[in-house]
Amino acid sequence: MIKSIPTFVKISALAVLPLSLTFTAQAQNEQQQALYKIAEDISPKRIESDITTLVNFGTRHTLSETESDTRGIGAARRWIKSEFEKISAECGGCLDVYFQSETISGEKRIPDPVEVVSVIAIQRGSTDPERYVMMSGDIDSRVSDVMDFTSDSPGANDNASGVAGTLEAARILSKYKFNGSIVYAALAGEEQGLFGGRIMANQVQKDGWRLKAVLNNDMIGNIEGVNGVINNTTARIFAEGTRVTETTDEARTRRFTGGEVDSPSRNLARYIDNIADQYIENLDTMVIYRLDRFGRGGHHRPFNDLGFPGIRIMETNENYTRQHQDLREEDGIKYGDTLDGVNFDYAAKLTGLNAVSLAAMAWAPNPPANVKIKGAVQPSTSLMWDIADTAQNPQLSGYKVYWRHTDAPQWEFSKFVGKVNEATLENVVIDNYFFGVASVNNDGIESPVVFPGAAGSFGQ
Repeated sequence: MIKSIPTFVKISALAVLPLSLTFTAQAQNEQQQALYKIAEDISPKRIESDITTLVNFGTRHTLSETESDTRGIGAARRWIKSEFEKISAECGGCLDVYFQSETISGEKRIPDPVEVVSVIAIQRGSTDPERYVMMSGDIDSRVSDVMDFTSDSPGANDNASGVAGTLEAARILSKYKFNGSIVYAALAGEEQGLFGGRIMANQVQKDGWRLKAVLNNDMIGNIEGVNGVINNTTARIFAEGTRVTETTDEARTRRFTGGEVDSPSRNLARYIDNIADQYIENLDTMVIYRLDRFGRGGHHRPFNDLGFPGIRIMETNENYTRQHQDLREEDGIKYGDTLDGVNFDYAAKLTGLNAVSLAAMAWAPNPPANVKIKGAVQPSTSLMWDIADTAQNPQLSGYKVYWRHTDAPQWEFSKFVGKVNEATLENVVIDNYFFGVASVNNDGIESPVVFPGAAGSFGQ
């Protein structure tokens, strides 16, 4: 939890403090109450139904059948699109639903030409529609041989759970209107080389989207580890550190100013971790300082590769007898990613975490842009940033300055400073803390914290 400002800290006169504003009182406001309701409304039964439907397509391998209406990747993606279209019809056409595809060939796992087709649904924001946050899951499944596209491959947890969660988040969030846009993506070709994510990330970059967050959900339904541990109260959030797009000059600056653990992906993960603490019942998330599981990568990686903030949300305890396995029984052990390995209540809990995080970011103002800091060889620290466009962010109440000890995993101290573009923390020495700034709306909903400089920037 964020601590109150220490008594020895003062805000300079340039930061106007609205004394009437108390965030504890705001805890009962409309949007914050809506966040609790969003979490409560996620249905384990609907998630179970959707996972079951996806499993019943037999296989969803990227190279599998595309013409059948009952089996293969083609039937699966058409069904997903039809579900998004049903959701859109119920909210008066609030979703733009479409296929996104590209033909891939000459790859190790896709040697011959194959059309890789993802399903995208966009819920446009009312005031800042070009600002996006995104939730994704992977359509495809596999067995032991990654090139076996004919054998039954249920893929119940990996990753029908992520797709079902994305559909359910869309059902619930489509009932609300947001300032920013929310993207729901069922991405294809993950098991063959993250191709659906690559295709979409490249298009996002080409189209100039202001993409602030990618929440990749890959295996969100298993609670029993291969070691026998059973746990339905924790989840993992994987977040990379320094951007791979960092320039030589940016690296040189970061060496002297810090930021290795304050990339936008890391601060996005901290944000979601706080969401779990406040809004999701009986869930403790672990922020893991790594791109993904050791030596591995998921569909957030293509977005990270282009510099976009992105994280992976998944279960804490994996069961490797159920992942990428032929359906069989050996020595009394059942292998295969089947329905009986999915805990639907747990999948709903992690879906709720996604839905609340998306809603909060879409209601919050744009994260502060061009955050700068100064205070070297001085007793105080000053932060500067651009005030958000008022037409795009009519809900902007002001800004909140955060700081923490350099070895602290979460932000420790904070102070609301009003609708200003600069604030000074008197007697808070820059050498001893890390700093950041968040945007706050009239209902007390905040953006992720932005660390100063290129290392922490969420963009414009």
